[in-house]
Amino acid sequence: MGLFGFGRKKHRDEVEEQPADELDQTEAAGVDGEVDKDPENQGDHPSFSGEVSGSYEGRGEDRGPWDIKDEDLPDYDEYLDMGAFYLPFLKGIELRIGADKTRQEVRSCTISYGSSSLELEAFAAPKSMGLWDDVREELLHKDGASEVEGVFGTEVRMPVSVKGGKTVVTRIVAVDGPRWMLRGIFTGKAATNPNSPETEALNGYFADIVVDRGEEPLAPHDLIPMHPPVSPAERKAAAEAVDGDGSNEESGAASIPDKPTGPFDSDQEVEVKTTLSRGPMFSEVR
Repeated sequence: MGLFGFGRKKHRDEVEEQPADELDQTEAAGVDGEVDKDPENQGDHPSFSGEVSGSYEGRGEDRGPWDIKDEDLPDYDEYLDMGAFYLPFLKGIELRIGADKTRQEVRSCTISYGSSSLELEAFAAPKSMGLWDDVREELLHKDGASEVEGVFGTEVRMPVSVKGGKTVVTRIVAVDGPRWMLRGIFTGKAATNPNSPETEALNGYFADIVVDRGEEPLAPHDLIPMHPPVSPAERKAAAEAVDGDGSNEESGAASIPDKPTGPFDSDQEVEVKTTLSRGPMFSEVR
C-alpha cells in the first residue's frame, strides 16, 4: 500500500492504476467510512507540521494546498483528477460526489475517513487579493459561529443542523492561492479533536491537494468547474491519444469526457453521488 503524504514525491511503482467508470446517475448509496486497522496496511499518515496560528504563510513554499504552477509542488501524476483540483490517495478513504440535480454537473466532493469527513470546493478569486477574509466574515454572522486559530490560520467553528434534528460541529478552513480559494469543511473528530489521528490525516490530505484554476474567465466567488473523476490511467491514455494525433497540446485535458465549462453558481442545489474506492486507487463509481 502506498500513501502520498504531505510534500513528498510519490513512487509510481507503488500504485496499481485502474480506470474509473462514468458518474452514476442513480441515487447515492451509503458510505460506511471503514478504515483498515491493520498496521501493515496503514502506511504513514500524511505528516503536517503546521502550528496553530492566526495566519497561514507556508502555502506554495514547503506546504500546500498547492497551485498547479508552483515550483515545488508534489508529483501528482497518480492523483485523481477532479478538474478544479487533483486529489491524493489515502488508504481507507471514500469519495462522495456532489452533482447538480438537473445538469449532472459535478460541483463538490467529500472525503470520508473513519468517523470524519472533509468537503471540498474551489472558488475563483481576484488577482490582487484572497477571498477567505470576506467569506469568513460572512460566516461569523451565522448563529453559533466563532473564530479559532488553527493549523491553516484563522478557522471557523460552526454548528450545523442535519437530518434527524441533530446538530454537528463543523470546522471550516480555507487557503487562498493564485486567483483561487480552496475551502474545506471538516466534520467528526477532524472538527472537534485536534489530537485525533483522523484530524492529522485529513489536515495532511487537505495540504496535499493540487488546485488547477485554469485560464477561463471566472468572477470572484464562482466555483471553479469540476468534472467526474478521471483516473491516472485515463489521463495517460488521453495524453497519448493527443500525442498520437500530432497535436501540440501539453496534456490530454481537452479529451476528458464531460468536462464542463464555467462559471457555476455556488448556490445551485446539489445531489450527493457516491464514488467508492477499490484497491490502491479511487477506481469505482457506483
